[in-house]
Amino acid sequence: MKIGLIGFGKAGKAVANVILQNNDFTLEWILRNSKNMEKSSAKDFLEVESSDPAEIFSKQNIQITQFLDDHHVDIIIDFSTTESIYLYGKAASDRSIKIISAISHYSNEEKKFLKELSEKSTVFWSPNITLGVNYLLFAASLLKNIAPEVDIEVVEEHFKAKTGISGTAIKIAETLEIDEDNINSVRAGGIVGKHEVIFGFPYQTVRLVHESISREAFGSGALFVARNLKTLPEGLYNFEDILKPYFFTNSKTMLS
Repeated sequence: MKIGLIGFGKAGKAVANVILQNNDFTLEWILRNSKNMEKSSAKDFLEVESSDPAEIFSKQNIQITQFLDDHHVDIIIDFSTTESIYLYGKAASDRSIKIISAISHYSNEEKKFLKELSEKSTVFWSPNITLGVNYLLFAASLLKNIAPEVDIEVVEEHFKAKTGISGTAIKIAETLEIDEDNINSVRAGGIVGKHEVIFGFPYQTVRLVHESISREAFGSGALFVARNLKTLPEGLYNFEDILKPYFFTNSKTMLS
């Protein structure tokens, strides 16, 4: 499967590194805001031996429809900014290019736009694309269903410069139907990302914790999604849609 990557910041570089080392996918190109490194290759910058082109282009110097016609891909993975979806979204959807968005925050306007794009293509969005944190989210939902009256607190920890509540923590709160006031934020040093859901039962406590050790976790999560989107029809998907068959198929197998 041919992949185009949008965004080449810290997360984008880590994702590119993972794709370049996976033989099931080809990193065709990268789009970034800056003109720096234009026409160079990500594999040279990351010092990864690969036959992938991984050529770097600037958003400022392309016309997106012509660019997608000249540089065909099966999937676009977006690790850039909220506004980028308006740059490539319609052109990608019109060409039935699958879209994987890992943008932390989208407004209702962008969410509506994603829904429109999904009428012509397969679109996936998750504010946190690491596989582990979505396991946590799914498991937390199951526990909440078993004990709906339990006290729940969410703790999210990130690097010092990160502003605002993490999109993942907000997603956890929404899924578990708790107020954002129950989210506790910690900003310190270079923490990549840690999320903890605390279930307070009488006489006991259950804690579900996920910690990203390296940003490469974003890359492995994105490729997990890409594999699962390969055969899915047009529509808007999230991680719950991807994981649910794994959980319940295995449950039936164990019960039988």
